[in-house]
Amino acid sequence: MMRGLWTAATGMTAQERSLDVIANNLANVNTTGFKHSRTHFQDLLYANLRPAGAETAETGTQVPVGIQLGHGVKVVSVNKEFSQGSAVPTSDAPFNVDLMVNGQGFFQVELPNGDTAYTRDGSFQINKDGNIVTADGYPLKGGAVGINPSLHTRITIEAGGSVGFSINGAPGFLANQGQIELARFVNPAGLTAVGNNLFVESVSSGTPQVSKPDTEGAGSLRQHVLEQSNVNMVTEMVDMIATQRAYEIGTKAIQTADNMLSQVAQLKR
Repeated sequence: MMRGLWTAATGMTAQERSLDVIANNLANVNTTGFKHSRTHFQDLLYANLRPAGAETAETGTQVPVGIQLGHGVKVVSVNKEFSQGSAVPTSDAPFNVDLMVNGQGFFQVELPNGDTAYTRDGSFQINKDGNIVTADGYPLKGGAVGINPSLHTRITIEAGGSVGFSINGAPGFLANQGQIELARFVNPAGLTAVGNNLFVESVSSGTPQVSKPDTEGAGSLRQHVLEQSNVNMVTEMVDMIATQRAYEIGTKAIQTADNMLSQVAQLKR
């Protein structure tokens, strides 16, 4: 019965972690480029009270099935799932640099300490220097294009990542003024999320494979479009109900074990 108390407690703890993950998914349902997470569980160590194939003391025959008692469950991983989110069109303004990766690649942004971070959030903006930056002001690699509203009338980013300008008062077009590249990883689920829609490389993710968009499986770019979160509201709500029920079952198991212990304690009366 004491074993049952602790086993049920591990189940309740695991379901708490699962609910934390579901709540974060639901909270970010409208976060651009957000990738939902899934909780994975493993059973804990077993007590081998009688091994399979052991001989019985009474007859000396071998038992076909042993007696193993588990000690509950644990959360083994919380995996990011990088399936493609839906495309949401934005405005067709001349200097709108909203971008979406249609494929597996990540945008590369430069952090203040010089390190590179990776994101699927393509809601970029133009800073005072005419360069493409994130909402937090981090420069997009390949986005240092120096657009000048007094000279240019429109910025165009092609599917292959080439950046060009339309010239004010002239029919010309300045092509190849910048080149955006994308990064891919062997194990994107191994990336470390650091908040602000950013990921950083880890030992598990492997080193980034950088290439131009629309080549080597990196995916193409779409301007004036953003990638929606890939959170499925219906799935998350169903998972939340299942998690709640599993937690309730854990509490029932603890109450039952407690009642059984209470009955044993009353035997001496």
